[in-house]
Amino acid sequence: MSEELSQIEQQAQAELAKKADFESLAQWKNSYLGKSGSVTRFSRGLGALPPEERPQAGQRINALREVLETAYADAEARIKATSRATNLEAERIDVSLPGRQPEVGGLHLTTQVLRQTFEIFATLGFQIWESREVETDDYNFGLLNFAPDHPARDMQDTFYVEMPPNAPKVVLRTHTSPGQIHAMRRYAPQPLRVLLPGKCYRSEQVTSRSEFMFHQFEFLAVGQTITMSDLKGTLHTFAEQMFGKGTEVRLRPSFFPFTEPSAELDVSCFLCKGKGCRVCKSSGWLEIGGCGMVHPNVLANGGYDPMKFSGFAGGFGPERIAMLKYDIDDIRLFHSGDLRFLRQFG
Repeated sequence: MSEELSQIEQQAQAELAKKADFESLAQWKNSYLGKSGSVTRFSRGLGALPPEERPQAGQRINALREVLETAYADAEARIKATSRATNLEAERIDVSLPGRQPEVGGLHLTTQVLRQTFEIFATLGFQIWESREVETDDYNFGLLNFAPDHPARDMQDTFYVEMPPNAPKVVLRTHTSPGQIHAMRRYAPQPLRVLLPGKCYRSEQVTSRSEFMFHQFEFLAVGQTITMSDLKGTLHTFAEQMFGKGTEVRLRPSFFPFTEPSAELDVSCFLCKGKGCRVCKSSGWLEIGGCGMVHPNVLANGGYDPMKFSGFAGGFGPERIAMLKYDIDDIRLFHSGDLRFLRQFG
């Protein structure tokens, strides 16, 4: 038996030295140390030996098992080290290669227009005032001089929030104008100049020219000597800095419940310089948005005495401005997530 065990040891060591992966190493272990392995079979055969030979044979078998288990552990460590070195070689980075330029995102076109607007109005002494998007019906309509039966209050025009019975009506604001009341009540009776940007919501069919969610910025100035000429001077400064030097403005009579008198702002077409083109529909003018002098009722609701104070206000859409400025014909592109569109302005 001693000679057979020596042969098994030599054979096992020789085979083990050739193993280079864990799969073949596992097969080797099963062949020699497993339940049906060579060393295990010798252990089961001890009962057939004479009693006086069994202790010595058992010691020899146990010694062989310990030698092979140690050799197996050494081989396993060797294969692990080799595998790690191979992986490191495969993952090696060639530091002499030129670096990869990381892809950096850009500002959304709406954000770009809003930031440019912030800079323009900051030079005129306006501060940014952020107001909430969910408003009571009173702030969104009543305090802004909307009549109780005004069509804008209808559900087909406004998103109403479901509230408990007898609770005040709550809406998703349809314009940034409710912020005027919040700002005036915060600063009255001190003069103020604020710019109110944010999202607005209207129950409208989505088309190439209208969205149910859009951005708007509102500007408001209140003081004791503010006149319509101050409004026009502010609009002219804004138009020249937004659309380019030499841009002209004109005010057309209009009507808004919260301003009196009210006007629509047009700017001279910066593409054709007033000569007439497809964008301005050959009129030479582009419509930007509404404005006017703050209605006395709105001033009073904001905490100002309309006999002593006056003010002007206006609300424009940055998407509308961007569409005119960059000749974009579909407002749905702004929120489409289409990178082909966004990368043009990134």
